[in-house]
Parts: sequence; structure tokens; C-alpha cells
Amino acid sequence: MPVMQYREALNQAMREEMQRDERVFLLGEEVGAYNGAYKVSRGLLAEFGPQRVLDTPIAELGFTGLAVGAAMAGLRPIVEVMTFNFSILALDQVVNGAAKMLYMSGGQFGVPMVLRGPGGSAHQLAAQHSQSLEAWYCHVPGLKVVMPSTPADAKGLLKSAIRDDNPVVFIESEVLYGMKGEVPEGEYTIPLGVAEIKRPGKDVTVIAHSKMLHVALQAANELEAEGVDAEVIDPRTLRPLDTETLLQSVKKTNRAVIVEEGWSFCGVGAQIVDILQQQAFDYLDAPILRVTGADVPTPYNKTLEHMAFPDAQRVKQAVLRVLYKA
Repeated sequence: MPVMQYREALNQAMREEMQRDERVFLLGEEVGAYNGAYKVSRGLLAEFGPQRVLDTPIAELGFTGLAVGAAMAGLRPIVEVMTFNFSILALDQVVNGAAKMLYMSGGQFGVPMVLRGPGGSAHQLAAQHSQSLEAWYCHVPGLKVVMPSTPADAKGLLKSAIRDDNPVVFIESEVLYGMKGEVPEGEYTIPLGVAEIKRPGKDVTVIAHSKMLHVALQAANELEAEGVDAEVIDPRTLRPLDTETLLQSVKKTNRAVIVEEGWSFCGVGAQIVDILQQQAFDYLDAPILRVTGADVPTPYNKTLEHMAFPDAQRVKQAVLRVLYKA
């Protein structure tokens, strides 16, 4: 299979879907002439023209509302926000418009749109540009929430998101855009709501999404040298969540650690803990532990920023705690 960057896999997914379906179009800040703030939309304006690749003003509420209306009218918009921190400005259209329209119209109007862009922290972007907001969107009925962690997943999941008849919040990772990996050519989709076991194991289940998956895998590889065989699972889609894969793993390993970059209070991991406690309690041999971002605004200082987010060492410590080995 060809090897490409995460950003190139996203670009390929959009290009293929725009070629396949003329209803698909892209809009957002700098997606056209500048080829995207992170070059995810490189070359799309030249191929599809300004009617299908639209540079917008810096007005997230406005152009997201335009996309909701276009989707209701039968088109399939892809909205790029330069960072998901800016999606806060469009929350009314996403939460009160896109998510509720099918229900409030009695099934008359669907909103098949994708809201995509980078989320989470990068490097020294400070408190207002380093937030993990996936838990906000997971809280809203009517939205699907997807967070790919590899180039192959980025392509397969984005193609499925574009084809989905529901509004999909598709959160990428800025620090993964340059990551390389094998990506299948041609028609390649991954169903939404299906997790993947990225590393099989028998001693403990480690659940992590987006770039935290790679932190979890690093920890698992280091733990192997200490005789610990960790199974690492990437949910890939946070809503709907593939609870069956998570439950089967925990029933096998009898222990779980959940890793996420976001804040602990009301985080995605808290929901997963609730599911595991309710449906796999009798299989658990230790309390479920969570490794999360610090409950503070993200510091700008490089050293403090590093301390604010999970790393392999913290994940290893959590795993050893549930194994009663530390």
C-alpha cells in the first residue's frame, strides 16, 4: 500500500468523495487559495473550482449555518474550522441546528454535513488554542463524533463521515498531520461506530483515542519489557461508541486504563468507565483508572505544557497500579 501523511489521507478522502458525488463541497477559512491552514485541502480548488471549494470570512457561526441550510436542501457540505477551538463560535448552529433538525422536523430534513478540523493541543499554543472539546460534542444527541489516529483511519473514516446522512463532528489532530502510514488505495471506508484493537494483549485493556493512542502504544511497548501484555484499543468513533469491543476486551483482561488528552471532569473517559462498570463489573479485578489532561487551562510554558498532558510514563504507572505491581 502507498505510504502517505495523515493530511494527505484526509485530502485523498475529500478528493475521492468530491469526484464521486457532485453534491459534496468544501467551505471554510483558507481552504481554497491557501490550500488549507494545514494543507489538508491542497489542490482541491484547482480541481473543483470556486463553486465547490469556498473560502469564507472569519465567521464560524455564519458559514456553519450556511452549511446546515445547504445540507437541508440536499447538498453534502464539509465544513473546515481552522481549529476546533473556533468551533465554539458555531455551537448554536451545530447543537441547535444540525443536531436537532431531523428530530424537530419530524424526519423531513436531515443534515448530512461534516464539521472537521484539528482539535486538542499542539505545541505552545496556550489555553485558548489547545482544548480537547470532543466531550462537548459527544454530549449532544443527533451528532456523531469521530477522531482518527492514523492515516488509514483518517481516510476510511472521513469517507464514511461524508457519506453519512447525519451531522458528523470529525476531529483531527494537528500534531498527527505529518504522521506517515500505509493507506489503502481506491474505495476504502471504515464504518462509523467500530473500534479497533491496535495491539492485542491479555493482562490489561488500555483505551485511547486520537494522538493519545500513540502514547498508549508507547507505554504498552515499554511495559512488554516488564512482562506486562497490554491490549490497546482505539474507539475511533466516540459516538456512537463500540461498547461491545471494549466490553469483550475488559472481560478478557479484567482490568482497564483509559487515556485521554481532555479534562477529567465529565470527560469521554468518564462515560466509558460508566459503561464498563455497569456492564462488566463482575469481570473487573481492579478499579478502572483514568489518565487525563490536567484540570487547568493549558499552560504556554513548554515544560508546564508537557506536564499538563498524559505521557507514556503516566500510562505505565496507571497500568502497574491496576495490576498491583506498583
